[in-house]
Amino acid sequence: MATSAKGPMFIKAVNCMGETKSKEFIANLMQEVINEIGDQNVVQIITDNAANCKGAGEIIEGLYPHIYWTPCVVHTLNLALKNICAARNTENNSEVYASCHWITEVHGEVVQIKNFIMNHTMRLSMYNKFTQLKLLSVADTRFASIIVMLKRFKLVKRALESMVMSDEWASYREDDQDKARFVRDKVLNEYWWDQVNYILNFTAPIYDMIRACDTDRPCLHLVYEMWDSMVEKVKIAIYKQEQKPLDSFSLFYDVVYEILMARWAKSSTPLHCLAHSLNPRYYSGEWLNEDRARVAPHQDAEISQERIKCFKRLYPNVDDHDKILTEFANFSLKRGPFSDIDSLSRMGTMEAKTWWANFGAQSPLSTDEYLDEKTKMWDVGGDEFSTMEDTGFLELAELSLDEPELETVFFSENTN
Repeated sequence: MATSAKGPMFIKAVNCMGETKSKEFIANLMQEVINEIGDQNVVQIITDNAANCKGAGEIIEGLYPHIYWTPCVVHTLNLALKNICAARNTENNSEVYASCHWITEVHGEVVQIKNFIMNHTMRLSMYNKFTQLKLLSVADTRFASIIVMLKRFKLVKRALESMVMSDEWASYREDDQDKARFVRDKVLNEYWWDQVNYILNFTAPIYDMIRACDTDRPCLHLVYEMWDSMVEKVKIAIYKQEQKPLDSFSLFYDVVYEILMARWAKSSTPLHCLAHSLNPRYYSGEWLNEDRARVAPHQDAEISQERIKCFKRLYPNVDDHDKILTEFANFSLKRGPFSDIDSLSRMGTMEAKTWWANFGAQSPLSTDEYLDEKTKMWDVGGDEFSTMEDTGFLELAELSLDEPELETVFFSENTN
């Protein structure tokens, strides 16, 4: 797949049955498409985070220094969610497991309740009398599968309570009474529902970012700020639950924060910082005044360091590099052609590419060339390469979170 200003485009599919999906094999497939499109028209290649895909990306970067390999941000966020909500008890993960295992337990109890109801015709018939919403059984290969299931359980809470308190439930004696009591006790336990709500509350910013990025809309220029904002929202939700001031210490937040930042460190590239630096919104008074801690990208040391790396790589010619530095200085300092009142007043409200199309003509090296149909710069995506290395079942994930389509659909789950 490839995408430009006109949206995504299917290029071709390759039958890889019987092939070893090594980094070299994947890189060769990528190289064929890059050469077909023209390497000067390609900005980045996007794959999942598997070791072989990362290796292929590094090969492509070696062959074409101006092209970046970028891990799929949706895949990265889902891996972070799995680290938090399905923590494994290993020697190197004991602290995370100790802090997060309660989430896995709640999810396991939800699965037990769902299976007890869905795997028996009469119990399912009882459930259907109280709601038309199905108890989703979301495959592990779907993004944020745990969160999707918990969200559905919250929606049908009243129906579940009514069902287990009904005369029909009380008179039903044909099955395991211990399991029936377990279901009733959990469904009527407000503390248990508080745990469900807590999981949904602090993961909501992560889930919202997945949905925002899992679209055909370009978001490279938004990812850096979205990630930063997402982490802050997660912190607020956790500290609110723990009833602590934001400047105090929370062990649980510290664990969650380390997971999120570790994933960001593995997936962020200088290209994210450059794209962030070229978004006019982040220089506007509207955005800066929303939070006193915010600074414009050219005043942020980390962003500036990564942006400089990106400029050097994209503009190896000394003369071009000097020109781009001057153009960026004019843009970030709002001087010269960027001091016009129209451009300044629309920095915070106009979509980035539209703003550059209107006000960036005097900075040709900075102007977003996606809008130039003569160049048609592409992002080449490779999320469909299937492998079971490094990331387990996530390699088969479908990039969709269109829940309305799942409202009336039942997915069978044979493994629980």
